[in-house]
Amino acid sequence: MKLVTLKSPRPDGRLAIVSRDLRLLAGAEDLCPTLQAALDDWESIAPAHAAAAPLPRSYQWLDGSAFQSHGDLMAKVFNLEPDRSSRPLMYQGMSHEFLSAGDDVALPSEADGSDFEGEFGVLCDRVPMGVSVHDAQKHIRLIVQINDWSLRVIGPVEMKTGFGWVQAKPACSAAPVALTPDELGAGWSAGRVALPLKVWWNERLFGAANGAAMRFSFAELVAHAAHTRKLCAGTVVGSGTVSNDNFREVGSSCIAERRAIELLDEGAPRTGFMRFGDRVRMAAVAGNGTMPFGQIDQRVVSANHAGP
Repeated sequence: MKLVTLKSPRPDGRLAIVSRDLRLLAGAEDLCPTLQAALDDWESIAPAHAAAAPLPRSYQWLDGSAFQSHGDLMAKVFNLEPDRSSRPLMYQGMSHEFLSAGDDVALPSEADGSDFEGEFGVLCDRVPMGVSVHDAQKHIRLIVQINDWSLRVIGPVEMKTGFGWVQAKPACSAAPVALTPDELGAGWSAGRVALPLKVWWNERLFGAANGAAMRFSFAELVAHAAHTRKLCAGTVVGSGTVSNDNFREVGSSCIAERRAIELLDEGAPRTGFMRFGDRVRMAAVAGNGTMPFGQIDQRVVSANHAGP
């Protein structure tokens, strides 16, 4: 973060935030009027816990499934042949609301199989129909970290209809910070987020799979989505659940994958899904230990007892 003080009639000036390349500037008055005021109350002002999702609602949310190890494990669960085609898997999900990183997630029933899914996503500007993979890369403007909530008991029921998911996919959550690709440095490589996504369930580390293992890059996913349609500015394209081939060592980014591993290793899944009151926390972690997107930290609660 870069801070500057702009001249104003007030003796302390007014606080503004400037981009890393010094080309963009935004006033910070809504957060804090002056740098002195920020320093006076730094502990409460600096964190992003009060931030909404970077894009609280989107015109379009298209989620891929770009990690082969995750796809293979899910195929085992659903008794399907693993997908080896050259076409990325993708579905269109709910986009009119993205929950903020600290919101409680109100769901109707524990019996629906509540599950978190840690993944990355990109935000695009206007993408023309039929864009090439090379040119699609140029339309990726921002990178985000997402928790794509799933209700696993409902999912297979809807899959059998052939019409895709509706009830099985409630609103996603997003970490507070959206980054331009250059902000990740070496963490943005070959159109992929080359960072481990650490996931804690009730404060126990559940997984730390690396986003570099995507079978398809984000540019390939964007080009796939735009093959027969234009993508409006603000379209969000997701990577799908982050997963690695060495899942027994690095863990998983969702419960369903853990259950699939138990099915393979032990003959039956033994890990249950989330219960009301359970907490999930997830953050991509850079080599220096920082969390460039901030972190998602949420509890699952009963919709019958949640506030308005």
